Amino acid sequence: MTIEFEGKKLTPETVPIGEGPPTREQLLVHYPASFTWHQLKTFVNSGDLGLLKRDKRLQRRYMAWSKVVTAEYGSVANYLLNYRLQWGRPDTRSILKSRLDLPADPRSFPALPSSRTQPKQSLVPTVPPGAPSYFTADISPELISIISNDWPYSIPAHIEHTLIWTVVDIIPPNVPESIKPRLYQDGLWGFTGYSNDSPPPSPSKLSNCLPALAEWGVTEDKMIRSAKGTPEEEQAVIEAGGEIQTFIVRRWNEREWETAWFVNPPRLQSIPSLAHIHVFARCKDQTEQEGWNLEHA
Repeated sequence: MTIEFEGKKLTPETVPIGEGPPTREQLLVHYPASFTWHQLKTFVNSGDLGLLKRDKRLQRRYMAWSKVVTAEYGSVANYLLNYRLQWGRPDTRSILKSRLDLPADPRSFPALPSSRTQPKQSLVPTVPPGAPSYFTADISPELISIISNDWPYSIPAHIEHTLIWTVVDIIPPNVPESIKPRLYQDGLWGFTGYSNDSPPPSPSKLSNCLPALAEWGVTEDKMIRSAKGTPEEEQAVIEAGGEIQTFIVRRWNEREWETAWFVNPPRLQSIPSLAHIHVFARCKDQTEQEGWNLEHA
């Protein structure tokens, strides 16, 4: 199998599988995407964010890497808090660069420093007095770290998987009691930058996409999702994610980007002690951008 990428021909022989966080080339050759962009959006909008999966082989690689990190830092959470997350600064430690990143060497992922060099005090920023205790569109940059996901889900190569980590809660404290159980079971999600003729896929179309999850044994009867609520409850859920939606629209200009974002519920969080938002982002081509201009003229 040969893959063309940035003018290069990639094969399993020319791209060693390696270990630790994968390069873009390794993802293309050794962990090809299981899902299309349409399927990803359908899974996000299905009501069960557990449908979003990482390649099984890449997951095994992640588990091996996490043992090394845990030996150095005590836990993956400590590694993130004291090394990987760049609070208030651009992400300079990712192999998988974003179009929104400043130019940098795409293979500049630093070696893990020895645990002996770890700071005696946590590098996690504190929330200033008077600042909101939950995520808002105007959150101070010092309270977030926006990085590429070093271990992305099984997504197409042209889709960026970004994480927005924060030291504050994401779900607003004033959400109606009637939707709290739903948020803590299902999480939050939304979409930006889609055209009028290509809205987010309806959950009713999920059955057409489930064959892509056969490797994971996913069937509709195994899904965990809440029943549709009243119109008022549905609107309250949308409003609960309003600050996130506004933040994402500001960072990923809708003329240039289409996104699907989500916040995993506690049952699906890999690092429960750290709040974060997932963003799948697709950069539009020139024709799409011109179409956006016409739609919004």
